[in-house]
Amino acid sequence: MRKIAGLLFVLFLFSSCGKQTNLVPNVGVDIIGFFTPGQLSDLKAKGAILIDGGVAGVIIAYNVSLDGSGGYSYKAYDRCSTVNPENRCAVTIENPYNVVDPCSGAKFSLIDGTPTKAPAKTALRTYNITISGNNSYRVTN
Repeated sequence: MRKIAGLLFVLFLFSSCGKQTNLVPNVGVDIIGFFTPGQLSDLKAKGAILIDGGVAGVIIAYNVSLDGSGGYSYKAYDRCSTVNPENRCAVTIENPYNVVDPCSGAKFSLIDGTPTKAPAKTALRTYNITISGNNSYRVTN
């Protein structure tokens, strides 16, 4: 019985080694701001803008909604890549649909934050975003 328990313990140790959770540090985020005319233009042309806050900055994306309505929606993500998040490598806008981690080459979707190119395995940290009619926004977690 002891041998079986010992064997199970050793198997457990080996199965848990090497797994990375790639978690971006959890920091408090409560950002209130107003879109400038230049930012509004960039949201429509580039699909996203970069603002200060979070772990490595925040991306506000404006893209096609996934609810099937054909409309557009706003999303907010932390710029900290989930590939080696301890390095706090900030993703950059590649096009209206993707951001890229310049440190690893990983890519993420701006539609839902999911990884689209290895070595990324974990989605970007998502924040809540509220847009008001007077071009103001609030990003929170």
